[in-house]
Amino acid sequence: MSKIQDKMFLEIRNKDIFNQAQQYAFDYIENVFERNVFPTQEALNNLSIFDEELPVDSTNAKSVIEQLNKYGSPATTATLGGKYFGFVCGSAVPVGLAAKNLGTYWDQAPAMNVLSPIGSKLESVVEKWLIDLFNLPKQSSAGFVSGTSTANLCGLAAARYRILERNNWDINKNGLRNAPQIRIVTGKQSHSTVLKAIGILGLGTESIEWVDVDNQGRIITELIPELDENTILILQAGNVNSGAFDDFEKICERAKKTNTWVHIDGAFGLWAEAVNDLKYLTKGINNATSWAVDGHKTLNTPYDCGIILCSDQEAMTSALHMSGSYIVESTERDGMFYTPEMSRRARIIELWSIMKYLGKNGIDEMILTMHQRAKQFAEEIGKIRGFYVENDIVFNQVIVRCDNDKITEQVLNNIQMLRECWLGGSMWYGKKVMRVSICSWATTKNDITKSVKSFEKALELEITNANNV
Repeated sequence: MSKIQDKMFLEIRNKDIFNQAQQYAFDYIENVFERNVFPTQEALNNLSIFDEELPVDSTNAKSVIEQLNKYGSPATTATLGGKYFGFVCGSAVPVGLAAKNLGTYWDQAPAMNVLSPIGSKLESVVEKWLIDLFNLPKQSSAGFVSGTSTANLCGLAAARYRILERNNWDINKNGLRNAPQIRIVTGKQSHSTVLKAIGILGLGTESIEWVDVDNQGRIITELIPELDENTILILQAGNVNSGAFDDFEKICERAKKTNTWVHIDGAFGLWAEAVNDLKYLTKGINNATSWAVDGHKTLNTPYDCGIILCSDQEAMTSALHMSGSYIVESTERDGMFYTPEMSRRARIIELWSIMKYLGKNGIDEMILTMHQRAKQFAEEIGKIRGFYVENDIVFNQVIVRCDNDKITEQVLNNIQMLRECWLGGSMWYGKKVMRVSICSWATTKNDITKSVKSFEKALELEITNANNV
């Protein structure tokens, strides 16, 4: 054996670096819920330690892990905690972290059953669980991808394949040049990842037939143009700012009559279907054709975990097909037919673990609690003079503004500087706003109250600074 082989086998045998990393992980998880949400300036400055040339010789493994922990851990954003509201990132259910850790050592890639029998089995099981949980057509299939960005791409690729196939055009052989026209209809607040997917697929964002939305960001049903079987209609389960849901029942019923392909971008909102008190928001989604959703958002799986679901399995597998003389197909599930990638990790391990652990009732309770914390936030911030809630709290999103754009922007900067909680800004009907996303299992009533007090302190700082000027 070579020297480097000897060295690495020794690392495996003595297990020191694995124990070292595990202890660092335990220390991190024990403190992450109480520490500052965003890294201190000192921690950010210390990242310069990583600015070095690639070493010529092999280095000490323990020192590598030690450097990662000493300078990396303090420079993480505490998205696992209960006071991170910046993006719909979600925390991570503990059993999911444990399962991911085990899966990391397995290092499985379930593109083919022969590559990972366990990965293949868990994907088959979870596919059935998701179809049942979301009340989707029984023939639906699922692909497990990195996130909703990729899931949207897969759903629209399947739609593109089916529509062109109806017109006797094989997209895989002929490409798009001289292909029949595909219409795309969506609301004016469609998420940017949808537009990215449309661009990547060569369908062209300039060809989109835009539909006006109401004051909550919902597509106005009556303004949707005449539909036909050459149309992809893209709807939202959870507006990225307000959390609002389109009227799936009315729209999908109409689309079904014309054989229109309906794709639902449900990155975080599709999970409302799993909550008895919230499933009125998703009524009618089972009449769509494809659905994109994240696990790492509302379900709180560790990163990364996206899911594409499609009732037209043939279109999905034809759009994402894979071939090669070396491919070993199985009578069991071969995951490569349901995703764009062959080389992908078995993220299904932690998704299965969390769904198994929580069960239907646990999923219901966890997600409903997020909704309740969002309502609490809106209620408490609404009592403080100088803050205004701009949306109806239907799911987990709260839009907050101050008296004018300048104050809103400075208050947001102050909140981020205080580091008690963290959130980002957005634009809402021409006004700068603060976007609060409640999507962590760990967010408590006390976390909300502390965060609201940070908002209040940030506004007081702005008033004081303005008076001093």
